[in-house]
Amino acid sequence: MLALPPALAAPAFPGTAARRGWLAILALCLGVTISGCAGLPKNVDRPVSNALESPAGTALGQLVEERRASVGGRHPSGFLLLSGPQAAYSSRLALVDAAQKTLDLQYYAIHADASSERLLLSVVAAARRGVRVRVLLDDFHSVGRDAQVMRLAFVPNIEMRMFNPLTGARGSPLGRMFSALGDFSRVQQRMHNKLFVADNAMGVTGGRNLGDAYFGNADSGNFVDLDVLAAGPVVQDLSRSFDSYWNNERAYPVQSLVTREELDILRERMRSADATQRDRIAGQGGALAPDSQPVEDGRRTTAAQRARIWDYQPMDLAQAQFTWAPAAVLVDKPAKIPPDGTSSATLPEKSPSRATPLAVVSRGAAHAPATAPTNPAPPASVGPVSPQPPAPASANGAAPGATAALPPDSNTLDAQTDTVVDGLLHLMGQARRDLLIISPYFVPGPDMKQAFAAARARGVRVRVLTNSLASNDAPIAHAGYARHRPDLLAMGVELYEMRSELTGVLRGALGSTGSTGGRDSNGAAGSVGSSRAMLHSKLLIMDGRLLVVGSMNLDIRSQRQNTEIALLIRSSNLSRRATTQIETALREAAWQVQLRDGGQLVWHAPEGSGLPDATTEPDASAPLRLMLQLLGPLAPDHLL
Repeated sequence: MLALPPALAAPAFPGTAARRGWLAILALCLGVTISGCAGLPKNVDRPVSNALESPAGTALGQLVEERRASVGGRHPSGFLLLSGPQAAYSSRLALVDAAQKTLDLQYYAIHADASSERLLLSVVAAARRGVRVRVLLDDFHSVGRDAQVMRLAFVPNIEMRMFNPLTGARGSPLGRMFSALGDFSRVQQRMHNKLFVADNAMGVTGGRNLGDAYFGNADSGNFVDLDVLAAGPVVQDLSRSFDSYWNNERAYPVQSLVTREELDILRERMRSADATQRDRIAGQGGALAPDSQPVEDGRRTTAAQRARIWDYQPMDLAQAQFTWAPAAVLVDKPAKIPPDGTSSATLPEKSPSRATPLAVVSRGAAHAPATAPTNPAPPASVGPVSPQPPAPASANGAAPGATAALPPDSNTLDAQTDTVVDGLLHLMGQARRDLLIISPYFVPGPDMKQAFAAARARGVRVRVLTNSLASNDAPIAHAGYARHRPDLLAMGVELYEMRSELTGVLRGALGSTGSTGGRDSNGAAGSVGSSRAMLHSKLLIMDGRLLVVGSMNLDIRSQRQNTEIALLIRSSNLSRRATTQIETALREAAWQVQLRDGGQLVWHAPEGSGLPDATTEPDASAPLRLMLQLLGPLAPDHLL
């Protein structure tokens, strides 16, 4: 039996904040970038494996063909938007239950909590019935309770690898932070991709990691997020991307990094610490908050959270209303994270002249053809990318006495300077009427601002929804956005900042998908654990006909440091439905920021909210606004 402690309820600033916040602060304290990777195992055995060659003989593969034939789909690949947390969770449950041959999971974070427990126990059940399971996880969050997710690697028929692993103890995030002092360049470059693929026939990609806060089940705050359920040949492009990361030298089998006995010791330490904390607080006549109460088995999720998530039912995939449309996969090469001892490329002032969305299709695939994918998407057909290289990189700011980093080779340079975000910037350059963008962490670099300015010069309407300071789970990232806000407004970009209160508007406008499934056992759509909302969706809609959903933010970190993946879908139907939902949220669940004469900002309250307009960051506390003023000017954009 898989012994996962469904541990820690989602904190007030979960996941990304832990990375973005302390990385920026650590950089300010250090003042230099220190490189190094001492302590990682050498000569690691990484058996090569690949996705199922063809899904034709599987139940899911047959279902895809049946669904397409039943509606006379003109295109071989189908798509279903999964914006509601219940639909997002139930689709993954359904994929695990239906898998007969393979399951491939690739994530930036898997949190050891109630939602992950149920999902991963289903994955273990699939492995026991003969399904080959591969789990690829970025190593940043594998500390404390979340390290227990690595137990999957010791289950028969499950392989698990950690991408770009970090050295040092896994006992706590604080210990991991201090161990990162000598390995800072490795720490800040993460695999941010998200994939959940069954039998190479159906798969989910988008913005969600795995954890309570991504599926509406956290008591301290939940993410408003978006995924896409894909079916058909486009999934094979997703799988080729997975294979390129899985077989990469930066992917380390869990067994080369930690033993089962070490995980046992760590678990017992956590249980002991929980018992000590419980006894100490009880001795003082107090009690922990219900959502952080450690119980006897070391769990920190509440009974209500576990009951809620176990009540969700798998999606009925046979009734899913797919939209059949041409599409392309945009994915960064694993080499975007440079080999050890190699510096990152210098950030160019603009995206490479020949970077296009099609040029980055399945860019990391070991067996991918040099041509466009099976069902290509517009705008233009192009050949392989040969970007103009920027000026040679420096030694990455190594501290005195540190080994100077080598300049990146041509493969690394190509991967670092022609990325998913670069492809989106080129796509924006083809917009003629409208750009509607959702980016929770919005820190535009110079080339992004140039792209916005060029779009406005062509008469393109540009609207961006991002987090407000109050809704941002990484407030330090808001500092980078805030300093670019006046320039963006001055060029005519319309800025909206999401309210932190999870209102009925957000549940309806950004949580409605029209999908089948995601209901509890009583047929209800389910409820979320908290009224606090944090925007996490990543989306771009161009001219009402092209829709991009993925893991990327419009910030320098996504552009140059993290690896990302996205689906570009040419569908007026999906674009129109998504636009209608988002426009409702812009009107009724977001503050619109405008620039008054004299340069003063004003936040116009959402329609029907009864709130007054504001001239300071709305809904944010005074200490939070003070932090923004003090640390904001010091934090570099590329670390936010």
